[in-house]
Amino acid sequence: QVQLVESGGGLVQAGGSLRLSCAASGSVFSANGMGWYRQAPGKQRELVASVSGAGTRRYADSVKGRFTISRDNAKNTVYLQMNSLKPEDSAVYYCAVWRYDVVFGTPAYWGQGTQVTVSS
Repeated sequence: QVQLVESGGGLVQAGGSLRLSCAASGSVFSANGMGWYRQAPGKQRELVASVSGAGTRRYADSVKGRFTISRDNAKNTVYLQMNSLKPEDSAVYYCAVWRYDVVFGTPAYWGQGTQVTVSS
């Protein structure tokens, strides 16, 4: 049984910053791929950032240069530092963990989601 507990969402003005955290517990190993998706109303869920078990990071074009994903393997925690936030970043953000070290296909585990709202 794997549980993902997210925190750090909220309301922020455009240009501001937020840091999301996702703590994984249960049968999750430090080598698992981890990442963040987001879903805005009426839109498909999209992969925003990911980090493989080997530490390879990837970002959606829309957030490159503004968002940074990191992980603390000792704590089984993944973070998403979001800077220079824009109203279009508003969405529910979901933590995701893949079954293996590579980030490929559908994640095996999902968090409950945390709302991020960026006001203009």
